[in-house]
Amino acid sequence: MIGSGFGNISIMTRSLAWAIICFLVLPITVVFAVSVTDRHYLSLPDSEISFQYYRNLFGSGPWLTSILQSFIIACVSTAVAVVAGTLCAIGCWRLGSRASDLVRMLMLAPIMVPTIVYALGIYQFWIDLRLLDTYAGLIIAHAVTGIPYVVITVSTALAGFDPRLEQASLSLGASMGQTLRLVIIPNIMPGVVSGLIFAFIHSWDELVLALFIAGRAVFTLPRRMWDGINESLDPTMAAVAAVLIAVTVSLLCADAYVRSRRGS
Repeated sequence: MIGSGFGNISIMTRSLAWAIICFLVLPITVVFAVSVTDRHYLSLPDSEISFQYYRNLFGSGPWLTSILQSFIIACVSTAVAVVAGTLCAIGCWRLGSRASDLVRMLMLAPIMVPTIVYALGIYQFWIDLRLLDTYAGLIIAHAVTGIPYVVITVSTALAGFDPRLEQASLSLGASMGQTLRLVIIPNIMPGVVSGLIFAFIHSWDELVLALFIAGRAVFTLPRRMWDGINESLDPTMAAVAAVLIAVTVSLLCADAYVRSRRGS
């Protein structure tokens, strides 16, 4: 009786898990179906599958410019976030005091505060610094909001790092820089890579900061999609959304691969 009871609970748990997965995934699959529609508005295909809106996307100067701008901003801001976030996480790990806990909380503030509140504050601050509608202004804002993801993943990796490895390296005559480069970083690399991927995805998809900070000189991909939704429901936006989803899923698969390789 007890065994059958546990079996029923297991079946119910699996069914609930699959129901949640379907609820999360099925709406995403609809985007791919709409992106190959043969109609002139957002809809499922009528009589045939058409890739005309993908041709519109990759043959359009404004769309390609926005993709390039988003890619450049995401790459540079991610590099800054990874360096700053990794060093911050390692510093807090080595201190191991209440001050380090306070620093971690401050580093997580950009994702704890509502994005629109943070964007409004950045907007007012950037006016005085004359950073509105500039690459530098958007890169700094994206880097700051990407740092928390790096701090979280690297801190998690450091929780499983054996501090005796650091002590052994220092006792054998290695400098702190050499220990950091040859011992600590290689052992926490999966956490660094995960932080890099999540920071890149965050910057690549970020809209609210772009609406406040960017103007006409810097026109990111999410910003162009937003304007397209307000002006017209062009199915090209479904093709853009499908590409964004594919990029995000590919990056998450890369993260899972790196972690599995490290685990093996």
